[in-house]
Amino acid sequence: MSKLLLTLDGGGIRGAATTQFLLRIDQALQAQHGRALRDCVDFYAGTSTGSIIALALGTTSLSLGVLNDLYGEASAQAIFKENRGWFEIDGVNAPRYEAEGKASVLEREFGEARLGDVHEGKHVLAVAYAVEQRKPQVLKSTDPSHRELLSWQVADGSSAAPTYFPTRPLTQDGTEQWLVDGGVIANNPTLCAVAEVRRAWPGYGLEDVRVLSVGTGYRTRKINGPASRKWGALGWVTQGHLVDLLADERVVAYQARNLLPAGAYIRVNAELAPQPGLSEAPDDAMDDISEGNIRHLKALGDFWFDAYGEAALALLVDRYGGPSLDRIDVTTGRPREVLA
Repeated sequence: MSKLLLTLDGGGIRGAATTQFLLRIDQALQAQHGRALRDCVDFYAGTSTGSIIALALGTTSLSLGVLNDLYGEASAQAIFKENRGWFEIDGVNAPRYEAEGKASVLEREFGEARLGDVHEGKHVLAVAYAVEQRKPQVLKSTDPSHRELLSWQVADGSSAAPTYFPTRPLTQDGTEQWLVDGGVIANNPTLCAVAEVRRAWPGYGLEDVRVLSVGTGYRTRKINGPASRKWGALGWVTQGHLVDLLADERVVAYQARNLLPAGAYIRVNAELAPQPGLSEAPDDAMDDISEGNIRHLKALGDFWFDAYGEAALALLVDRYGGPSLDRIDVTTGRPREVLA
């Protein structure tokens, strides 16, 4: 029987759309098939905010409702706690937000859960980047040396977006590492999860994999090309939104839809712009935690459920017979079909 991989992108508070979509999926699974989302997933993978969701689903008992509430205004205010240091220009010569707010919320919600607490026969991974070693750090339950790592610390490191949050320490086998957001190398963790399939289940190949990949919305804010010729480091950070450029997910989405068998891949994502079925689009900022924007993000999750729900449910219960699906066409409000 094929394995279902649930892969979740980074995107800061835009993860509110992800949790709303997954909550609707979980409710529909229980109503129509008598199964929960956790019953259908074999491998959880996440980057940044996606790692928070993946680790919560894979290693804790937090319900989808509680997880969705974690992406509400109250928790967001605690997580995005502004850095108030003297002579610091937030996001330019110091991180925009303090580390303690996010860390305390994650520790409170995840408790003593560890990567090894994932249910038997299932696996989880989170993508980060170790700055001192200058290498990607894929923290995963398939590696015995990672299984005792605390889930909240892994999520904290994977979501430490440069310029937004401070670098975070993580001690593994007595060695201290300093981690930043995995979005700088793989904001979409799909191929990391696919690469782990053979380690997790020897004998399984690409033909034995189904992937439900959930984004956090694609940014459409214009970058001034001619002006960018004159930007230095400060200009690229403040005007070019360099971190967001590095976190573009479309290369991995392209690779995944071409590597996986027809009908085995559903990519849930959309431009953050008004389109049929979505009259008001959320702000594309990773840190717009206003009540109105969070409401729009939840509406985006509902929009995704309306567009992808039937196909996603069928994929999860291994009854899907349609084509692979890509992100929504902004002109029609419907998912693009991936042609064989």
